[in-house]
Amino acid sequence: MTTNKPLLILIAGPYRSGTGDDPALMAANLRRLEEAAWPIFRAGHVPMIGEWVALPVLHGAGGSGPLDPVAEQIMYPTAQRLLQHCDAVLRLPGASTGADQDVAIARERGLPVWFQLEDVPGVAA
Repeated sequence: MTTNKPLLILIAGPYRSGTGDDPALMAANLRRLEEAAWPIFRAGHVPMIGEWVALPVLHGAGGSGPLDPVAEQIMYPTAQRLLQHCDAVLRLPGASTGADQDVAIARERGLPVWFQLEDVPGVAA
């Protein structure tokens, strides 16, 4: 894929999955997602992580965090709505139902899905 315009790229991977709902492990997962943001930005694109949007919305809805019952109405739906605006998905390693759903939605919409950061246009350059 070659393009002259910056792509809005959803970075998808484990957030809550595999953490046993341990807040420290969820924070570590978010840091791993965020580590991919700088190389994507440096390549001229706009990185996006669903939790960057969903967590403030969750708190605005009165939720205390991703374990709050209201989170079901916000976390996955946020990624689904974001994908209506994204140009591509970077799927990072690790088991994640939500990230797998993101990939499925992206493929349904004909969006590129990359499984290695180096495959994102401009990152390896």
